[in-house]
Amino acid sequence: MWRHDFEPGKVVVGLVLIGGCLAYLAAADGWWHFPSYLLLPVMVAGFCVAGTVSSLAYAIRRHRARGTDRQPDRQPDGLS
Repeated sequence: MWRHDFEPGKVVVGLVLIGGCLAYLAAADGWWHFPSYLLLPVMVAGFCVAGTVSSLAYAIRRHRARGTDRQPDRQPDGLS
């Protein structure tokens, strides 16, 4: 049994942060050169993607929960 729900938005945020850190480490070590002002918009775009993924996951989870809680509209036997 899972202790908590899987949250894909947090995975995306983690990957964006790790990617940013690796880019700065690669630039500091001289392996890769990129304009430093370029990383901020790329990370902001990654955070926007993470927000979208979180919103979609929430909507899907809510839709599935709503579908299982609903009871069929039936009348008891003998009543019309």
